Amino acid sequence: MLCGNFKRGESNGAGRELVCSGNVPGNMKKAMARIGMVNYINTAPIYEVWKEQVHRPDWAVTEAPPAHLNGLLATGDLDLGFVSCYEYAARPEQYRIMADLSISATGPVGSVFMFSLVTPKQLDGRKILMTGQSETSVWLLRIILEDFFAVRPEYTSGEIFAKRQPEEEPTAVLAIGDEALRLANDPASPYPVRLDLAEFWNQQTGLPFVFSVCAVREDFLATAEDTARDLHQTLLACRDQGQKHLATISAQVASRIPMHTTACLAYFQAMEYDLGPAKLRALEKFFSRLIRHEAASVKALPLKIFQ
Repeated sequence: MLCGNFKRGESNGAGRELVCSGNVPGNMKKAMARIGMVNYINTAPIYEVWKEQVHRPDWAVTEAPPAHLNGLLATGDLDLGFVSCYEYAARPEQYRIMADLSISATGPVGSVFMFSLVTPKQLDGRKILMTGQSETSVWLLRIILEDFFAVRPEYTSGEIFAKRQPEEEPTAVLAIGDEALRLANDPASPYPVRLDLAEFWNQQTGLPFVFSVCAVREDFLATAEDTARDLHQTLLACRDQGQKHLATISAQVASRIPMHTTACLAYFQAMEYDLGPAKLRALEKFFSRLIRHEAASVKALPLKIFQ
């Protein structure tokens, strides 16, 4: 048990409220909501609490990699959820960003790596296999290589762990999420060079990096703003509770990688789930570079925040 069985109107001690009843109270029969949740363990400090405590039949959760959730939110098959920050930058007219929620890091993130046979400066014209699971990480790596190292590799997309002929092997791979954790914890990994993208970004800019935001569709807000507010508060409450129980959550999920519980706890302690002023500045800097690369809408700035 991660936390008590709070109900609407009861404090959880952290300034948030959790809706934990199996039935929807009569005064809360609002709009149905379709919610996207990234299916990596980096969401566990929020989602493990949600799964245990939030039993709302009118709130349907879809678990998937970021790229899949991006597509569902863009087409209106989700109403809100954790998606790549790139998705917001690409279609800002469709969304607002929910305040104080993110998946981010200040310094090493431990699960977004470029693994390489050579140094970044030696990658000009070399093949890099990019994960197709997150456009944010793809563009962060491109910005790092092209803007900071001034190299132009050959980018390809595909499955990181797919079997390939020797002549098809890339010089480097971009891996994120659970795949990156598996490679990082594999003593037989063939890649001697490892670049943590969030750590490099922090070294160059002095800012955190925000990989994922919780975005809500404007058309959902137009018809169901009260429901969106309930969801926002519940996600914040789950986040706050999860931060108090990281050791317990680590013990629950470490075997999914697999990794040692202690290493999993250290990973969660490096992750951040707020969206404070430094994170907002980081989004603005990243979006500015995306716009310069013509990879995002000029309307991505200024940011639109749902408070």
